[in-house]
Amino acid sequence: MSAEAARAAEILTQLSNPARLIAFAELVKHGVNGATIAEMSIHLDMPKPEAGEVCARLVGAGLATGTGNGVFRARADVLREAAQTLDRAQPIAPLLAGYPQLRSFFSHGRLTSLPPTMSERYQQIGELFARFLAVDGVLTEDEVNRRLAVLTDDVAAVRRMLVETGWLERDRAGTSYGSARTLPTPA
Repeated sequence: MSAEAARAAEILTQLSNPARLIAFAELVKHGVNGATIAEMSIHLDMPKPEAGEVCARLVGAGLATGTGNGVFRARADVLREAAQTLDRAQPIAPLLAGYPQLRSFFSHGRLTSLPPTMSERYQQIGELFARFLAVDGVLTEDEVNRRLAVLTDDVAAVRRMLVETGWLERDRAGTSYGSARTLPTPA
């Protein structure tokens, strides 16, 4: 993991704490006006010192700014940048850059849906997954499943799609897979 991705993961980890997540959401709601520790204490239903600690953690993570007079403001742009950084670190990201028309089928590096079976996009997504698998030789079904599980929860549907679109060929027993055709050179 790159240093940039590790930093982004740390920012998101800070928001895994329920109190910090609620505090961040409250600061976002308050917008440019921000909120004081007293206001945050009310919103978070906790004493001022604890609310101040929660806000200080957000400032430390770069998710908020604090002023000397106790007003805190959210930095939503930092959260957005962290999410984008982690998206770019996903294994499919470099390949997906060459298939911008398929981005709507992915969320944060994971396949969320397949296009209609007879569509051009179905063929294109098959090609994208074939590039990702980079099959050289013969793979067991378990190997194919492990590689696909990085990108999708429904490995069986994607494996079937790869066979249907002609990118993978399976043996008669259905236990081994190989490349069915040569991938075209990227444009």
